[in-house]
Amino acid sequence: MSNLLDKYLEKSQGNFIYRNLANVTSILGVLPLMLLFMEDGYRYLIPLIIFNNFMDDLDGLLAAKLNIRSRFGADLDNVCDAVAHVALTLAVGAHFGGLVLMTSMIAAASVILRATSRLNPDVVAGSGSPTNELMRQMLFVILLTQMFDVEPGLYLVLIFMLHSVTMVAPFKLTILIRGLAKTATAVTFVNVALVAAWLIPAVTPLIALVFITTYLYSFIAGGRQWLRKRANKTFY
Repeated sequence: MSNLLDKYLEKSQGNFIYRNLANVTSILGVLPLMLLFMEDGYRYLIPLIIFNNFMDDLDGLLAAKLNIRSRFGADLDNVCDAVAHVALTLAVGAHFGGLVLMTSMIAAASVILRATSRLNPDVVAGSGSPTNELMRQMLFVILLTQMFDVEPGLYLVLIFMLHSVTMVAPFKLTILIRGLAKTATAVTFVNVALVAAWLIPAVTPLIALVFITTYLYSFIAGGRQWLRKRANKTFY
């Protein structure tokens, strides 16, 4: 049975549609964002963030499991991420206006810078925080402030400014929840957690706490280690 499956996959790799399944998934993760441009499009923001996160994870899983990774696919994924995450970030900024809009523009610029740097094959990958991490924490802020009936403006400004720094940081944030999810099961669990945070208010604070705490710890620990290495290089 295993041999038959291997032969089928090997034969299918020559098929154009098969080779581009991950690329199609990347594009499909972006197209529904047109809903943001409709009247009252902001009401679709939460499901769109979750959907885009799922599709972004799915394209990576398909590329790995079906052995159809390519440089073009990796670049397309980065471009789709940039388009989607800039649109979602600016949609939040435009909805709240004022300082939230200004900081969302800074965060959007950092998204573009990070995505552009990843298109260069000579750049060492692995530094900075993923743009998806901003999307997840933006989701948590909106969900929590809705739950506790708190004005989200200040918290959105904080995460926009913080992520504007960490997305272009020269060091890796090592213990991000999504970064630790290496298997298909673990990635699925991350996406289920996002859906649960949206649909089950009782677990929203706990899920948000885990994601945000690990992000902050990764930023502080990674920053300290990077500064220590810089100091040692300067000393020697």
